Amino acid sequence: DEIPTVVGIFSAFGLVFSVSLFAWICCQRKSSKSNKTPPYKFVHVLKGVDIYPENLNSKKKFGADDKSEAKNKSAMPKSSLHLDLEKRDLNGNFPKTNPKIQSSPDLENLSPKHFAERKKDSVSPDSLKSITSLSSEDKQDKLGTLFFSLEYNFEKKAFVVNIKEARGLPAMDEQSMTSDPYIKMTILPEKKHKVKTRVLRKTLDPAFDETFTFYGIPYSQIQDLTLHFMILSFDRFSRDDVIGEVLIPLAGIELSEGRLLMDREIIKRNVRKSSGRGELLISLCYQSTTNTLTVVVLKARHLPKSDVSGLSDPYVKVNLYHAKKRISKKKTHVKKCTPNAVFNELFVFDIPCEGLDDISIEFLVLDSDRGSRNEVIGRLTLGSSAEGTGGEHWKEICEYPRRQIAKWHMLCDG
Repeated sequence: DEIPTVVGIFSAFGLVFSVSLFAWICCQRKSSKSNKTPPYKFVHVLKGVDIYPENLNSKKKFGADDKSEAKNKSAMPKSSLHLDLEKRDLNGNFPKTNPKIQSSPDLENLSPKHFAERKKDSVSPDSLKSITSLSSEDKQDKLGTLFFSLEYNFEKKAFVVNIKEARGLPAMDEQSMTSDPYIKMTILPEKKHKVKTRVLRKTLDPAFDETFTFYGIPYSQIQDLTLHFMILSFDRFSRDDVIGEVLIPLAGIELSEGRLLMDREIIKRNVRKSSGRGELLISLCYQSTTNTLTVVVLKARHLPKSDVSGLSDPYVKVNLYHAKKRISKKKTHVKKCTPNAVFNELFVFDIPCEGLDDISIEFLVLDSDRGSRNEVIGRLTLGSSAEGTGGEHWKEICEYPRRQIAKWHMLCDG
């Protein structure tokens, strides 16, 4: 009788110990998971909603004082949902002290329409009259103004860029006389950080209010960086239209005293067509017995500056056409930060007809861009109807099959 009793007591103690151990393991996993930092390089804040609120500290809504916030709250419909998580600290509490905001001298020319913190007497009636009396020719030459803010978080070693809005953009759609603008931003010269805003439909005065936070940038390196804003208009059926660009060298800009509000005029993009589009070394071989075309993309040299940094990330896209219809496509690997790329990549295409009379091949040299559509640096077409070296190269491979023939070709505008 005593043995079953002892066995039952030990079984009960074992069951209690197992349950306690299981609960302790679950609690440890939960706590370690909650403390784990999410793997990302920057945090994107859209319209005041922070997708990672635990990693931003004491963020205040851009350019809003108590009066403007009260006015916005009263004008906000009841059905809308507004999450102002930027004001909270790491513990989820609201800080008592407001961050110091430093104003830029460039903001003296702004009207109260742009920023809520502007006083009514900051713009004189004469200046308003001069603004409204602009001629139609001056308005056509202007590409608009970009408003943004810069800030550095010393505690987290984070560089914060807020793209507020753009005003007075030109209409890129002639039918609707409007645009679908968005902004692509790159931190130069390394081009490691490439981000872009969302597309706003049918507006010439887009209010983005999007914040990008870049971690791991020491404050000592800020002076060596340059911000490049590219303003574009989305086009569903073709390449996006480039409205203009804004280049902001950070040398001499002091961010130690708080957030800096800035505005810059949008200028035309420097396409640099006069410097040439570069050259491409191609080797071709036509195998008449197997009816295949071997294409070797060897090198590219003297590629133009695709952006203000002067550093391209080129790759080559190869398209095979039969009677003006694309039947096959290939592409090389991307070569980082070089105007003189060495590819040495071979592609074999099956020819669907006898001979190369109706065959042509197109080479597109593009700049790889993670943030948006890749830009075409230059174009080359080889075929029986091609002019210049493209036609001569094609004629030689037709006259000398099974022979690998390589030639340099000048690239034309994409």
